Amino acid sequence: MTASVNTAAALALGDDALVLSHRLGEWVGHAPALEEEVALANIALDLLGQARVLLSLVGDEDELAYLREERAFRNVQLVEQPNGDFAHTIARQLYFSTYQRLLYGRLAAGAAEVPEELKALAAKAVKEIAYHQDHAEQWTLRLGDGTPESHERMQRGCEALWRYTGELFQPVEGLDIDWRELESDWLASVSGVLTRATLALPEGSRGTAWSAGAGRQGVHTEPFGRMLAEMQHLHRSHPGATW
Repeated sequence: MTASVNTAAALALGDDALVLSHRLGEWVGHAPALEEEVALANIALDLLGQARVLLSLVGDEDELAYLREERAFRNVQLVEQPNGDFAHTIARQLYFSTYQRLLYGRLAAGAAEVPEELKALAAKAVKEIAYHQDHAEQWTLRLGDGTPESHERMQRGCEALWRYTGELFQPVEGLDIDWRELESDWLASVSGVLTRATLALPEGSRGTAWSAGAGRQGVHTEPFGRMLAEMQHLHRSHPGATW
């Protein structure tokens, strides 16, 4: 018998992708260069595509995206953090895309208990995420090993967002993987990039406890409420409207 997609897992992964997609979309018209505007928009569209598939597995994608209240969202707090400056956005993307690629790689190669719909999505998405991760890594290297100002901004972004990374490795119902192994692989990958970029590892990266949020339980940071209101405004203002 084929396993069905667990609702908690689909919402967790789908909300991660949806919220980060919206955050990256906020750069359109504001990116530091036209090439980066296109790159960030493409990454946002990739994530939006993933979100649509995941949410549609467990309900109506539009209702889940635009009619749920804040406490019903199950995304990690990392992805809802404001963009800040460009270096801050790159740090957020480095942390998340490294995690997402490792996770989806495991799901794509998963055993029989991984639902086929989830396995197929992961197999397709991991190819997109490889680009997301490479884009973040290349910019981390350029900014970290660039001018004194770019180095300082990149270091500041990495340190500010580090406290939200612990939540990435809290087990999600319906995703039967080795979370400790995932955390170890993530830390090795991110540490390697930061070292090459001449950036110091944030405090707490050498074995001490990481601060972990409760986004998976529906507890979000203050900026998320404002972002959600903006994202849902049009749909809630014109219920039932179609193009």
